[in-house]
Amino acid sequence: MKEIMKNISKAEVLVLKEQAAYMENQVVSKTLIQNSNVSMTLFAFDKTEEISSHESKGDAFVVCLDGVGEITIDDKKFRLEEGQSIVMPAGHPHAVYAEEKFKMLLVVVF
Repeated sequence: MKEIMKNISKAEVLVLKEQAAYMENQVVSKTLIQNSNVSMTLFAFDKTEEISSHESKGDAFVVCLDGVGEITIDDKKFRLEEGQSIVMPAGHPHAVYAEEKFKMLLVVVF
């Protein structure tokens, strides 16, 4: 049987925000699922790191796991704190900026 999830323990209780480590002056990503229907990736941004504006072919659901991030969608800025979520709609320009160290789970559905 083909393994769908990778880079994460199975049949074990995990603290998701502990599964991606901060690294100085970097954006760290850890892919958990990647196929034609969905991608699921953990991100850890050092303070002031960012992903510049781009568009996705799928709706992108973001869950803030730690810290504070700024999500920009169609030039409108949203502040995201631990426990908060937002959807970045397919085909709309969006960007991510870490106001503080910031961890998020990104789920894109195609």
